[in-house]
Amino acid sequence: MSRIGKMPVPVPSEVDVTIEGSTVTVKGPKGELTQEFNPGMTITLKDGSVLVERPNDERNNRALHGLTRALINNMVVGVTEGYSKILEIRGTGYRAELQGKNLVMSLGFSHSVVVEPLEGIEFEANPRASTVTVKGYDKELVGRVTAEIRAWRPVEPYLGKGIRYIDEVVRRKAGKTGQVV
Repeated sequence: MSRIGKMPVPVPSEVDVTIEGSTVTVKGPKGELTQEFNPGMTITLKDGSVLVERPNDERNNRALHGLTRALINNMVVGVTEGYSKILEIRGTGYRAELQGKNLVMSLGFSHSVVVEPLEGIEFEANPRASTVTVKGYDKELVGRVTAEIRAWRPVEPYLGKGIRYIDEVVRRKAGKTGQVV
């Protein structure tokens, strides 16, 4: 039995969960998320918690059991608390600032990079600390937007310049050494 899959997902009082077949809709104070799951999984709402059960012990169903439960838990946590990821910008002249809701970054190109937030996403920029925070209630969307921002200037291994996650460890390489004649 899946240790993750058999745990019930607690539903707080301010969250409304609707299950229609294999589609789960979660409404909360931060927003609304809807996702369709594999029809083989049985999803039920019982005593203020969501339970996920699998039909048999086939390999595919065992894998989907824990995945389905984890995705539903991420939906509930997202609409109550929300998710955030922090990026750090390092490099001479590299900076980010907010203009309205848009994130405007100077990353060494001849033009500024403007990133418009998707629905459910908001940015916070701290130019002094050279950090950008991406916030939202959809964990997948927050991760995708953060990865797209990071892709503009990935960290290079020689000087460590670029955009990195705040907790990312970058392995630095030694540069060229003097030539022995």
